[in-house]
Order: sequence, then C-alpha cells, then structure tokens
Amino acid sequence: MKISEIIRRIEAYHPDLGTDYQGCDGIKAGNPEQECTGMVSALVPTIEVIRKTADLGCNFLYVHEPTSYLSPDFPEWKAQFSCSVYEKKRKLLDDTGIVIYRDHDHAHAHNPDSIFTGVIRYLGWESYVQKSSIVPYGYLIELPVPQTVRDLNQLLIEKTGANGIRYIGKPDMKVKRIALIGHIYPGAFVSEHFENGFYDDYPTQIIRIMEENNIDAVLPGEVVEWNLLSYIRDAGSFGESKVCFNLGHFNWEQLGSKFAVDWLKEITNQEVPITWMPTGDIWNFQLR
Repeated sequence: MKISEIIRRIEAYHPDLGTDYQGCDGIKAGNPEQECTGMVSALVPTIEVIRKTADLGCNFLYVHEPTSYLSPDFPEWKAQFSCSVYEKKRKLLDDTGIVIYRDHDHAHAHNPDSIFTGVIRYLGWESYVQKSSIVPYGYLIELPVPQTVRDLNQLLIEKTGANGIRYIGKPDMKVKRIALIGHIYPGAFVSEHFENGFYDDYPTQIIRIMEENNIDAVLPGEVVEWNLLSYIRDAGSFGESKVCFNLGHFNWEQLGSKFAVDWLKEITNQEVPITWMPTGDIWNFQLR
C-alpha cells in the first residue's frame, strides 16, 4: 500500500475541515508515493523517534506535534535566519526517506476527540467518564473510590512514561472527581472577553466548574500559573482539597498517539505493520 493511500484514508476517517483549511496538518517530509514499508505513530517527531523509525525499517511516521520549531509547522524553514538544528534534522529525513504526516487539527476535530479518547482509554478511565457536559472542552472523570494524590501521581507516571510529575496539593489528599481539561494559556478555546460586564475566558470557566460542582482535581495540558493554578494553591491554603496534576503537554497527549494505532490498524485493514513509539519525557527533574 502506498503512503499516499494511507494518508487519504486518514483524511477520510476524520471530519472534513473544508477546502479553505489552512492549518498545520499535512505532509512535512518525504515522498508519499512510495510503498509503505511500515508505519510508526509517535506524538512528536524527535530525532530519536526518526532514528528508531528508520531502524525498524519503517518509512512512514504519523505524528501529532510539529516537525519544525515554528508554530505553523511549515514543511520548510521560514524564519529570517538559518537554523543548523533544523538543517540537520532535514538531512536526516532526506537520508532515511521517511515521510512525516502531521495530524493535529483533524484529530482534535474528531468526535470524540482522538487525543482525549486515547488519554482516557489508556489511563483506564473509560468507564468513569460522566455523560454530563459541565466541563468545557473536556471531560469529567468520577472515580468509583477516592484515591490519594500520591497514588494518582504514580498512575500517571506509569501510564505515560513521564520522568516525574509536578502537582499542586498534598500527597494524602483524596480525589474522586477529576476534570480532564484542555490547555490553560491565554486565548485557548475561549478568548478573553466581557459579557454583561463580567470577565470570562477558559481558565475562568474551569474555576467556575470547580466552585460549583465539587471537582477535586484538574488534569490540563499546557498551563500558566497566574490564574487557575493560583486559585488551586490558594484554595489549599484555606484547607480546601483542590489539586492540579501537571504532566506537561507532550506527556499528557502521549496516550493519544498510542490510541492512533488502534484506529490506524482498522482503516488500513492491518495491511501494513504499525508501531506505537513513545516520544519520552522532554523534562528531567532535579530535586533539592
């Protein structure tokens, strides 16, 4: 099967974002008209991932995050200066003949969201998802039995392969209701605005649901510290059990690339070998 045929099947599997779509998805390297010798699903096309893909004899790398270091993730370098690291990466891709296809916007547009689905499935939380839609751009998880922050930290580390986890809260706090939410940074999901004289944005909406729905913890992707996280820390100072598990963007979404193998095997009728390759934690930790 040609790589171009697999790409057509991927695009048919996802919602159509229209002929005027100008986002980041698409081919980032290589010739898609070659026969697929094997496929790797990874969250990020790091140098290590590219080398391991080549070592497996695979020539198609399906990813969710950027190949280049510019946010629009152009298939060539478009900054007004040269970047030696990018050039070395491009040479490695040319030498290996690997095709990189990025599936970001379409994966998130899928219903249900392909990344959230993978995170929930491979954390073992599928049966704990509440049908209520109180969490904007996210999901409410209700554990059958409260678990300590310490035990949940260990679960998250083990399931994602993270080197560690940053969190707000006390290790012995009990958690039952968890909001699995999107990225907390300015402009994400809900642009900041005033409505009837009241301020609103995505972090504000998350604070509201925590206040009104007895939510113990949040598990976000990206974070900033001056809004939601500061609220959680101050709540703890007043004796309230509020927790944030901060895995980091890549660790958080890692399991989405694992889930991709499930549906990629279906749409290719298992005609090509497909392997999940963990990207690995971008962070190292040194404790004082």
